[in-house]
Amino acid sequence: MAPRQPLLPSFLYAASPGASGGREAPPVVAAAPSEPFGKIEMFSPAYYAAGAIGGAAACGFTHAAVTPLDVIKCNIQINPAKYKSTSSAFGVVMREQGLRGFFRGWAPTFVGYSAQGAFKYGLYEVFKKKYADMAGPEYAAKYKTLIYLAGSATAEVFADVALCPMEAVKVRVQTQPGFARGLSDGFPKIVRAEGYAGLFRGLVPLWGRQIPYTMMKFATYENIVEMTYKHLIPTPKDQCSKPLQLGVSFGSGYVAGIFCAAVSHPADNLVSFLNNSKGATVGDAVKNLGLLGLFTRGLPLRILMVGTLTGAQWVIYDSFKVMIGLPTTGGAPAPTVPIEGLGELKASA
Repeated sequence: MAPRQPLLPSFLYAASPGASGGREAPPVVAAAPSEPFGKIEMFSPAYYAAGAIGGAAACGFTHAAVTPLDVIKCNIQINPAKYKSTSSAFGVVMREQGLRGFFRGWAPTFVGYSAQGAFKYGLYEVFKKKYADMAGPEYAAKYKTLIYLAGSATAEVFADVALCPMEAVKVRVQTQPGFARGLSDGFPKIVRAEGYAGLFRGLVPLWGRQIPYTMMKFATYENIVEMTYKHLIPTPKDQCSKPLQLGVSFGSGYVAGIFCAAVSHPADNLVSFLNNSKGATVGDAVKNLGLLGLFTRGLPLRILMVGTLTGAQWVIYDSFKVMIGLPTTGGAPAPTVPIEGLGELKASA
């Protein structure tokens, strides 16, 4: 059989001869999963805590950075008669609120998505390992995508409970000028008017938006990374340079983000509508937005925003893991531990 031809030029992943004085550089071999990376052992409490810290940084900073796009998106969703398009919406916000208007709601965005990211990424690592161990090595490898889907969905249930109060404050600050300046006065204003329950009124639609989004985000990302190292790059992942691995993280994350945006957009419109309209129901939202509007209003801007966000999040998350001596995410089957007695069961079958 003829050797497989790489689809990427070799200089992207092959070591330069001059870099080692004309001698072939020794391969970089990753440690086995049971060995510690630096001072952090794989699948230990410290490993999961590192995932939570990396996830908080990945989600908090990226969502805060795209606050201007979020302001425009939310206003197009809530008031399409006034904010007719992305370009006109930028003009309206600039005329009426000035430059500061584009950064309304950055504080609840940062706090809320930092908390969400900690639970999302940290618990994803926990549940991915848990479900893989429950399935056993053979089925974990065979049904790895189902494990990615189940692990990410379970993690997102908890992550959205942490996000929901800040999301409620963010939407009102961004779409109701004069409601509040930001988190410090917006949060208590909602509590005084509606009680703490008012902060969680959008939880079910938020689950409807975020759970499919996160399932798509993690499962698509993991599979794209695996296919990239299998079909595009002939060098094993653990022998590729860290910059190349992080480039794969960004590219795979961006593509995954496009799918995420399309899958979760109807629920995103519902969340914005319900958090902005006191006492509104899902039926009211569908009647107001229309079925087509539910799926398409604000979608191009959200694809741009979510694709960039998701790519950047995976780069930040994997950069943090690399910085503390852990491997980047993806490119291998779901992690498992041997189940005692499995070999004897197979032998007797």
